[in-house]
Amino acid sequence: MDNGVKEGPVRLREDAEAVLSSSVSSKRDHRQVLSSLLSGALAGALAKTAVAPLDRTKIIFQVSSKRFSAKEAFRVLYYTYLNEGFLSLWRGNSATMVRVVPYAAIQFSAHEEYKRILGSYYGFRGEALPPWPRLFAGALAGTTAASLTYPLDLVRARMAVTPKEMYSNIFHVFIRISREEGLKTLYHGFMPTVLGVIPYAGLSFFTYETLKSLHREYSGRRQPYPFERMIFGACAGLIGQSASYPLDVVRRRMQTAGVTGYPRASIACTLRTIVREEGAVRGLYKGLSMNWVKGPIAVGISFTTFDLMQILLRHLQS
Repeated sequence: MDNGVKEGPVRLREDAEAVLSSSVSSKRDHRQVLSSLLSGALAGALAKTAVAPLDRTKIIFQVSSKRFSAKEAFRVLYYTYLNEGFLSLWRGNSATMVRVVPYAAIQFSAHEEYKRILGSYYGFRGEALPPWPRLFAGALAGTTAASLTYPLDLVRARMAVTPKEMYSNIFHVFIRISREEGLKTLYHGFMPTVLGVIPYAGLSFFTYETLKSLHREYSGRRQPYPFERMIFGACAGLIGQSASYPLDVVRRRMQTAGVTGYPRASIACTLRTIVREEGAVRGLYKGLSMNWVKGPIAVGISFTTFDLMQILLRHLQS
């Protein structure tokens, strides 16, 4: 009888502790997701704003048949500044921010979640995932973000290659495309985007995480210095963008077909047209040298900002 009386309160206390532990764990998970979203949003905004003039110039070459060279790229930047003013170099950046902030937030947050899920599945902690799951987590994160924010990417590309008179703001782009070309157009070029994002995001996250892991192993320090993170991010951007660049050219050509005079076509047809008119290397890798300048800078800033924000938020929470 006494045992039964004693067991009741003990069981109640254990149940209460289990519920409390579950509640604390759930709150911690929510905080981690919010922390990743905030850090990712800031990382994406800083990185893209830093390289916006170079990005706009690259898109102008990608969607035209002009031959790319550093001299021609500088001339485009210079004449844009002379004719339209200094701030015109950031034309389309508002649309970029509308896309990049949710894109980067979703991508970084999704990456942290996929690392946690795959780490649990393989019996590893997220940062110590083996190579293939590490690559898989990055590819999944990029695909998730691209799928959810693609129409904003198309709008940003349209604004980058058209004069101010054609589209006055982001909403105007959406309205005109919907009326004149149909809502389906907002996802034109989606397939090459996803096909390009898989190697780009996969290799970028894989390279960055691998370099951090090697640094930890050989330096004995748990955290790299900020400049080391920038170098790791730059390497990640260089490898990821080089691997996926031809599909980026195809994607831009498809996105801007309605305003640049090119017929709307499939991935294969667009690819064939570029190769036939401009050549395989000159056409599909047009502007890559500019990407080798802006890509490492942007990705380096992005990864470094995300990591440092995560560290800062963890300190504030504790």
